Amino acid sequence: MDRSSSIDKKTDGDETHRNEEQRVNTNNDGADDLKGASIEKTFEGTEVPTWQKQLTVRAFVVSFVLGILFTFIVMKLNLTTGIIPSLNVSAGLLGFFFVKTWTKFLEKSGLLKQPFTRQENTVIQTCVVATSGIAFSGGFGSYLFGMSEIIAKQTTEANNSQNIKNPSLSWMIGFLFVVSFLGLFSVVPLRKIMIIDFKLIYPSGTATAHLINSFHTPRGAKLAKKQVRALGKFFSFSFLWGFFQWFFTSGDGCGFVNFPTFGLKAYDNRFYFDFSATYVGVGMICPYLINVSLLIGAILSWGIMWPLIWNRKGDWFSAEYKSSSLHSLQGYRVFIAIAMILGDGLYNFIKVLGRTMYGLYNQFQEKNARLVLPVDNHSSSPSNTPALSYDDQIRTRLFLKDQIPTWIAIASYLTIAAISTATLPHIFPPLKWYYIIVIYIFAPALAFCNAYGCGLTDWSLASTYGKLAIFVIGAWAGGSHGGVLAGLAACGVMMNIVSTASDLTQDFKTGYMTLASPRSMFISQIIGTAMGCVISPCVFWLFYKAFHDIGIEGSKYPAPYASVYRNMAILGVEGVSALPKNCLTLCYVFFIGAVAINGIRDAVGKKWSRFIPLPMAMAIPFYIGGYFTIDMCVGSLILFVWEKIDKAKADAFGPAVASGLICGDGIWTLPSSILALLGVNPPICMKFLSGKANARVDAFLAG
Repeated sequence: MDRSSSIDKKTDGDETHRNEEQRVNTNNDGADDLKGASIEKTFEGTEVPTWQKQLTVRAFVVSFVLGILFTFIVMKLNLTTGIIPSLNVSAGLLGFFFVKTWTKFLEKSGLLKQPFTRQENTVIQTCVVATSGIAFSGGFGSYLFGMSEIIAKQTTEANNSQNIKNPSLSWMIGFLFVVSFLGLFSVVPLRKIMIIDFKLIYPSGTATAHLINSFHTPRGAKLAKKQVRALGKFFSFSFLWGFFQWFFTSGDGCGFVNFPTFGLKAYDNRFYFDFSATYVGVGMICPYLINVSLLIGAILSWGIMWPLIWNRKGDWFSAEYKSSSLHSLQGYRVFIAIAMILGDGLYNFIKVLGRTMYGLYNQFQEKNARLVLPVDNHSSSPSNTPALSYDDQIRTRLFLKDQIPTWIAIASYLTIAAISTATLPHIFPPLKWYYIIVIYIFAPALAFCNAYGCGLTDWSLASTYGKLAIFVIGAWAGGSHGGVLAGLAACGVMMNIVSTASDLTQDFKTGYMTLASPRSMFISQIIGTAMGCVISPCVFWLFYKAFHDIGIEGSKYPAPYASVYRNMAILGVEGVSALPKNCLTLCYVFFIGAVAINGIRDAVGKKWSRFIPLPMAMAIPFYIGGYFTIDMCVGSLILFVWEKIDKAKADAFGPAVASGLICGDGIWTLPSSILALLGVNPPICMKFLSGKANARVDAFLAG
């Protein structure tokens, strides 16, 4: 999915797949076998279907069903903490399982016309990830929901009507359709340069290709069946556990999710285990360093800083304000978190951009050397032109076979850009047409940089470019002319372009390694994106209508990054004058600290950097609290113990078990939303009170 973050996968969008390759490559013995020998010789006797035959009706039916499933999961994660793990293993595994089951049934009945191939599997993977990726890049938990009155009411600045846009199905679907395809067309002309000429690695795309290739070997298919069985078991457990918990949540603060695991004082400071199968699963997928970084951030903020700052009320801020006011403790929570996110984002933006420029320089130097050297010897030197392997010869030939005409890509980009420029000011009046033109002039270059950097480092900086647009366009528009809304809308435009650009190049790499045609990859991405433009707003609308307290701090779905993004826009438009006392100083300290920690991590090398926490991960609980970090650490602990007992099984089945926990709990949100819309309330409220409070309640009831 856009597909990931420095929290392996996404936090608020500064994404990295850095750890995903390790996770994917170790979860399948078939993949290990393939990597040790020629992959294409394993499939030598298998015919590669034409690009038209790779795009089957059954592939898109399965993609549609899985797209809805994963959109619910991503939406739930978006609206709770904003941490979204890699779901590529689940998408590939479930796609393989559904179509393989269907084709076996047809084969036994003698009706099978076309066998299930790894190319078709790749088409499903691409389409599902494109569909559910819109749930993230569409901003339903960040910039888009940040425009709403619900989020605006939680601030005292820029909450007038010209800076508010409440969600509506019609404009959300229209907005996504006019901005989500530009990134796809912007990088199509560069696909050969990225994949063939520069030979960029794209670790996540490569890892996904190894996974899909392994499914279609006899040994890999056998293991895949076992993995699907494990996923199914834990899916059922997670779904039923969510259903069971629902019965005890008839009021606010009720249910297992409010269990004061470490005592009531710790509960008040958001330290407790909330029995979330989703975040236990997320913890099993995310690397240990991420989970430890989250825990350190939670202890530093909610365990030390916030209690100390709260004790300064009346001095640093007025005691009249509630802790949820931005002029009170909430201001420190939000803006110190923003400072760390921006510090981390700026450092990695400069680092990735530097690597991108250096890599491009080396590529062109090597190209010039190859052009010059043969003149002296009148023939190419073997040492300068390394021979392609058998696999690369086959892959390159097929990758270059089905071309996507460049003129179509350019014409489509210009046409959609023109439609978008004419349409967006009607959706967001403060976003003037000339702001949009400026974005579209720079967008292809930024999309290229993001796609190239992602190929080198597996780090997509989609949300960093979005934040850049917030500050530039917001400041340009000005506070009195709807600058907050203009900045958030510009963020959406920029983020969608650069995010889908890196997604598509990842898919081209996967297709290159599975012999899937670039045309089928491109068409699958377009169809998946179109599905996402309809499915994601509908799923968000279901959440929005079913849960009346969505977006409210402390609720089941607080959408923390919606508030963060809106406050970034306010900061860009109105400056720092409204911050409480010493907040700006602390922001400077944590901004510099985030940059310094990243610098130290890079300076000491991989051997020691794995012991140094990640600033981006530390920043997340500053605003949200530590409860989900406990869940994730429990997930890490389960995986750690499992690896000590049987590492081979943990590597093979860990991602499947984690995916089952995430998917089951995630899909439970569909029936729970429908029950809420129908007015069906849980029958029991299970609350936890102190002894004194319980005595007062008993006395009151006794009358």
